Amino acid sequence: MKKTKFIYLGLIAAASFVSCSDDDDNSASDIPDETDRAELYVTSGNTGNVTVYDFSTETPMEQTIQASGSSNEGVYYEEDSDELYVVSRSSNQVKTYMGIEYFLEDPAFEIEDGISSSSDLESPRKIAVDDNIVVVADNADVDGNDSTDDGRFFVYTKTADALTLRNVVTVDFAVWGITFKDDHLLAVVDKTSDLAIFENFAANFTATATEMATKTITIEGINRTHGITYDDDNDVLVMTDIGSADLDDDGGFHVITDATAKLNATADGESLALGDQTRIAGASTMLGNPVDVAFDEETRTIFIAEAANGGGRVLGFSNSDYEAGGDVEPSINNLLSGANSLYFHEED
Repeated sequence: MKKTKFIYLGLIAAASFVSCSDDDDNSASDIPDETDRAELYVTSGNTGNVTVYDFSTETPMEQTIQASGSSNEGVYYEEDSDELYVVSRSSNQVKTYMGIEYFLEDPAFEIEDGISSSSDLESPRKIAVDDNIVVVADNADVDGNDSTDDGRFFVYTKTADALTLRNVVTVDFAVWGITFKDDHLLAVVDKTSDLAIFENFAANFTATATEMATKTITIEGINRTHGITYDDDNDVLVMTDIGSADLDDDGGFHVITDATAKLNATADGESLALGDQTRIAGASTMLGNPVDVAFDEETRTIFIAEAANGGGRVLGFSNSDYEAGGDVEPSINNLLSGANSLYFHEED
């Protein structure tokens, strides 16, 4: 059983998340009512906790799931099984927790341990899930040579009672953020501004072997990418730029609308022009090392896990904030020590 605690969300103004202004594209129908679910799950590398920002009530609330381990990174919520996936950097495995919906309704409810994978991982970062396929990006040095970049994707199959390692895909680039776009796995190429695309990943990459991406393109304007998310309903791809890992004020993120057409039109080895993107960066953004990103498809809010500025923050930018790009102040700014990955879930 997991010990939990409940905290009223004192640092976040409810209006920042769900209200709209006269110049906002959101309408009143976009605002979740009290029967809808809308939650942001955020992991911490410092505490191991999973912080849940619950926006389903008139006053948003913050709840904390004390997941096992002292450091977690990588989170995903599965609606059908009411199951939270958490990647543990302490035990190098994927763990799940059951009863999340009941806990959100009543914080006194004790969340139960679900299933766990074996401790296969070495340095896990992000997680992506496609049906019963669970992929974890691991940035441990595969060949032991610091002068060569490499990484691995650990691929698990999920059943009701097991997470079983299916195969391990080794690649010739450093890995970090991953997300699924339909059946394709999109992976950032760490230490660069590149995006690697693995088409029909679950079906085409089934062996434990070193593989090449189907296509790799450069996202012009990014210095060093880390976080990535894709929203199918809006066909929006968002990628973050951490700039220099040693600085806490040079980060940003790029928004790519009509992403499918733009990615298809960019050939392997070519660049997606900055003019086909919207870049948000500057001192007002509080972006230094934005290591992960999530997208709220209903309100088009972009959430960022910021690892450096202030020791960790959860930032949010509304559509009206970022649609023109540039140096804009976030609508949401919460300090959260060690914030490193996040996942947004909503039900209409």
